[in-house]
Amino acid sequence: MEIDSNFLLLEDGLHQVTKLSCTKNSVKFGPGLPDTIVIHYTAGSSAASSAHYLCRDDVKASAHIVIGRNGEIYQLVPFDTIAWHAGVSAYGGRTLLNQYAIGIELDNAGVLTKVGNEFQAWFGTKYPANEAVYATHRNETKPRYWQAYTDRQIEVCHDVCEALIKKFSINNIVGHEEIAPGRKQDPGPAFPLDSFRESLLFKNESDTPNIVNAKGEVSANLLNIRSGAGVNFDKIAKPLAAGTKVKVLEERDGWYRITTTIEGWVSKSHVTIKTK
Repeated sequence: MEIDSNFLLLEDGLHQVTKLSCTKNSVKFGPGLPDTIVIHYTAGSSAASSAHYLCRDDVKASAHIVIGRNGEIYQLVPFDTIAWHAGVSAYGGRTLLNQYAIGIELDNAGVLTKVGNEFQAWFGTKYPANEAVYATHRNETKPRYWQAYTDRQIEVCHDVCEALIKKFSINNIVGHEEIAPGRKQDPGPAFPLDSFRESLLFKNESDTPNIVNAKGEVSANLLNIRSGAGVNFDKIAKPLAAGTKVKVLEERDGWYRITTTIEGWVSKSHVTIKTK
């Protein structure tokens, strides 16, 4: 998968791409941009319906890519053009992330409600038990049911992100929930966000500096600090604010054990290591 003239170009025959027209988006990214990818879920009934909805002129939202549950891809907006997917958002000292970021929407219903032996989305569709994941959101304290993503969907999303990284200076992959905490909850705990971005942004150990006893700084607006290396561990204090200085003691599976006024574990992707 490659990018040509700011659209996905497929040469392997393994992906299916439908290009749609989203003429409401025409403002171009600034020089050196985009540098961020934001992962979303559609909270809709199908990839096709969500893609066509986002292209409507009367809808004040859009995205660059929609990926279906069978791996089908819809491209709505060329990659050199700003789409309206992030809304009121902040990350790494910047606000209004639309002007910096590619938006990828994954066809997923989001939160589900258990109804008998099935699980129902907000729009009424019911799903079998094997499509439901019972998990705690990174910004919440109690577990809920969420629709699972398909392996094919995650694989295609990875391929798209890999192509974007080769084409642009991408240095951040974040969830909508991380740039608009409290307002948004996508892509949710059913999506393996931490390991996903770790595999893309830190493929080789040589890509990252030696972090033992390194000094770092929180780049997220609010960064949860947990008792262990993973989102399933309990939060042990109030979230760390952007700019908080930390000392990194250990690295494990995409997480740093850090110390500041308290010691605990935080997601590696939200700490910038100071190399000087």
